[in-house]
Amino acid sequence: MKSTLTVGLAQLNLVVGDISGNVERMVAAAADARDRLGVDVLVFPELSVTGYPPEDLLLRDDFIRAAEQGLARMREQIGGVTCLVGHPERRQGSLFNAASAIRDGKVLATYYKSALPNYGVFDEKRYFDAGDLPIVFPMNGYRLGITICEDVWEYTPAAASAEAGAEILLNLNASPYHLHKSVERETLVAGDVARRIGRSVVYTNLVGGQDELVFDGASFVVDPCGHVVHRVAAFTESVSAVVFGRDDGGAVTIQSASVEAPDSDEETVYRALTTGVRDYVDKNGFPGVVVGLSGGIDSALTLSIAVDALGSQRVEAVTMPSRYTRDISVLDAELECERLGVRCHRIDIDPVFQAFLDQLSPLFGNRPVDATEENIQARCRGTLLMALSNKTGKMVLTTGNKSEMAVGYATLYGDMAGGFAAIKDVPKTWVYRLARYRNTLSPVIPERVIERPPTAELAPDQLDTDNLPPYEELDPIIEAYVEEDLSPADIVARGHDPADVERVVRMINRNEYKRRQAPPGVRISRRAFGRDRRYPLTSGYRFDTGLDEGENRN
Repeated sequence: MKSTLTVGLAQLNLVVGDISGNVERMVAAAADARDRLGVDVLVFPELSVTGYPPEDLLLRDDFIRAAEQGLARMREQIGGVTCLVGHPERRQGSLFNAASAIRDGKVLATYYKSALPNYGVFDEKRYFDAGDLPIVFPMNGYRLGITICEDVWEYTPAAASAEAGAEILLNLNASPYHLHKSVERETLVAGDVARRIGRSVVYTNLVGGQDELVFDGASFVVDPCGHVVHRVAAFTESVSAVVFGRDDGGAVTIQSASVEAPDSDEETVYRALTTGVRDYVDKNGFPGVVVGLSGGIDSALTLSIAVDALGSQRVEAVTMPSRYTRDISVLDAELECERLGVRCHRIDIDPVFQAFLDQLSPLFGNRPVDATEENIQARCRGTLLMALSNKTGKMVLTTGNKSEMAVGYATLYGDMAGGFAAIKDVPKTWVYRLARYRNTLSPVIPERVIERPPTAELAPDQLDTDNLPPYEELDPIIEAYVEEDLSPADIVARGHDPADVERVVRMINRNEYKRRQAPPGVRISRRAFGRDRRYPLTSGYRFDTGLDEGENRN
């Protein structure tokens, strides 16, 4: 009888800093993998003991000691199955991003991550030293190599493991989501790693939300020919297994696996948003959220995400009409709440708004009405929402999208007031796509909300296009400038109107100060405002646009 090796993938939702809780979850997963699936080796995500990314917690001696104690508890409590566990490890004055194979109280092997990413959302060179030695250990007559996340993106560590005799490569990951990231991972691991080194790769990824980052899981296994032979469903916790064997010539084969079909783009983005909201609220201990409803599409989508993430009983909605709010906006907001089963409150802000105007009138004098009066309305609403949050303990979920945040079409301490921004990284054109997708599940967003021209309703007959290019033109310019770092000239060369490009670039540059004061939000793009994009508030670098510097809302 040919010997086999059953390798498990523990795609878990772990919590940064909750070392005891993480250890408890991993011990339970190990027992489940051993008893239910007959797993010989179980692969956990990167830094699974501490959660990822622990950031400056790694600079604390007490945190590192707690992680060491957590790993020791795992060694004591796990038996009958080998577990590949991610953890920080100190050695001779250095700190390493490590993975240890443990079983029955023993450490069979420990590997130190070689390729330390230091771009985008990653900052690992701030904390870790790089390892330089491949590690291969035997199990059931198979030789297993260990790599961690970026090691397969740079190829060399994976190749070194194969040269050291590894027949199967086990890779621990904490690879955050952005649109199409799972395709990028599979393409790279299959083509640039598995086929080149002629080895199967087991890729186990973290799942769940951590601050702005969302980890989609979507763990997989590729064979030496680069075929995906096993794929785990995205955005779900699971423990799955793949059975390896040998053919008559002794080559490693895959005898049993299963492949989940990939989701559509809209489904993956929507699930990323609900996962990010759910985990931010739950992991920070909020009882629920409060959402201000305008009757527009942004707040309608945000409300749907909140309910799908948390359940209707944990969501409260508030409509706050002013003298400029159309009746249809209030009716649509109330209809959304009815369809989603959410309690809806109404607070008319006109008396509050008028009180501000009366108090400020002696100071404003005869100056004409401008964006100041619009911002006062937004700040009235922000104050009311934050008061409700303070009184109930529920967090305010803001409703602004990426297009607005890019150009500063938002009010500090007004519609930007809140604890978390569900669609902060979602361009307006994608807001429409997601609203239509959500309505395919159940028709919760009224069609006229999707069809009506967008408006802030802060002035008579106001439309977003009074101040901005159409979103179909605006969003590609923002993507090119923010996510691709293209110059205005390069963006114009793509066919965009030069005046629109210059105006949008000026607005993006001028509003970095607002984005620094915005709440965190779910990252779904290659470069989100926040961890990804770090621009100075004060800068002498200017594009010569010749436009009026005053074009923005405060």
